[in-house]
Amino acid sequence: MPSLSHRLVQTLDRFNTAHPWDHNAHYHRWILRQLPDRFGSALDVGSGSGDLARLLAARADEVHGVDSDPVIISRARMLTPDATASSFTVGDALTGIPAGPHDVITCVATLHHLPFTEALDTFRNRLAPGGTLVVVGLYRPRTATDHLLGAVAVLPNAALGWLKNRGRAAAPPTSMTARTRPADMAFSDIAAQAHTLLPGARLRRRLFWRYTLIWRRP
Repeated sequence: MPSLSHRLVQTLDRFNTAHPWDHNAHYHRWILRQLPDRFGSALDVGSGSGDLARLLAARADEVHGVDSDPVIISRARMLTPDATASSFTVGDALTGIPAGPHDVITCVATLHHLPFTEALDTFRNRLAPGGTLVVVGLYRPRTATDHLLGAVAVLPNAALGWLKNRGRAAAPPTSMTARTRPADMAFSDIAAQAHTLLPGARLRRRLFWRYTLIWRRP
């Protein structure tokens, strides 16, 4: 017979499937608060359908969104008014991004799909002096703190799903909706490697199974 905790996890999983919400978009406004009121060039790596890029365009002279999925890039272009300064390119997150330098680089729920140190090194080299790198990433829970923070997030996660869907079950996901691949790096390993490559970087565990990284290039 399944244990009570196992049945609870199954119940929550069914609830979250019926009442999904975008955990990454939850941090978009937080990202904006880390950035200057105005800046020149911004690069959004793993831009998806362009939600963050369009927010950045309200402050930037130009925004470049890059994603490896041509279908999602097509959707981003369709959703983006011609009047904005945003452009979207199908490309590899390491070799296909504009050379820059960029005043702002953002990367949301994408870094765990890439070779970690190579990606951070690429972002560092593309960032202008005085520029800001902001990452919202995923990590693999390993410590008691990790698991406690995950447990604390369960009820707020369900509440937000309920509120954002106004209590109704959402339509089944379409082929456009991709599930996020689980991360394989622990937070301690992420922090250690990030501090080596980006001295002075600030990292923090966050709710909803995310961490944040902020680095300003000297």
